[in-house]
Amino acid sequence: MSGHSKWHNIQGRKGKQDAKRSSMFSKFSKAITIAAQRGGGDPETNFSLRIAIDKSKSVSMPKDNIERAIKKGTGADGGAQIEEVYYEAFGPGGTAIIIKCLTDNKNRAVADVKHILTKNGGTMGGNGSVMWMFEQLGVIQFETSKLPTDRDSFELAVIEAGADDIFIEDEQVEIKTKVENFGRVLNKLKELGMESDDSGLRYVAKEEMAISEEVRGQITQLFDLLEENDDVDDYYTNAG
Repeated sequence: MSGHSKWHNIQGRKGKQDAKRSSMFSKFSKAITIAAQRGGGDPETNFSLRIAIDKSKSVSMPKDNIERAIKKGTGADGGAQIEEVYYEAFGPGGTAIIIKCLTDNKNRAVADVKHILTKNGGTMGGNGSVMWMFEQLGVIQFETSKLPTDRDSFELAVIEAGADDIFIEDEQVEIKTKVENFGRVLNKLKELGMESDDSGLRYVAKEEMAISEEVRGQITQLFDLLEENDDVDDYYTNAG
């Protein structure tokens, strides 16, 4: 199983989210809309919608915004259809990157992604060029301050629920699961009275690539620009 995801550190990402909350509202609205498009507007029966709503609440997105996004997804108030698109790319130092977009305009999204990559030492790849280097997993993150006193019992409970790996590092807990076990593990955490800070299905590198500090700085700058783009929902890399 792959190692801890250094590029999805919730503490660092929380600070960025707080600094540009309106942009985060736009991104989470799209995630809610596409989840409602695919599985309906009831979070009790649509697990993906429940996850998207929980994420939006983590940045204090207003209830009205959430309800509008759901209505858009179910077709109750019209509007352009949101599409989920993945772009494969090579980043600085030959690193592999998958970029996930949620957009109502694929031409705009691909043009923006190409521009950001080209200006920051990256290039677009063809379909299948880097996807084979990754596996899709359920990933759940929260701060160590939320851990119960009895960690052994906690770890046993989530492993029995289907967790494959539990990492505790730098005041952050990261749990990885197979896709089919993701919902069960998340529900077990709720039963234990614990809310995740970030969770979802992600593409995790099968093997990490060692990089220099110079390349690390270039990738950080590239990812900062991707996060600023409203169409980019997430990104994944094999950079270690």
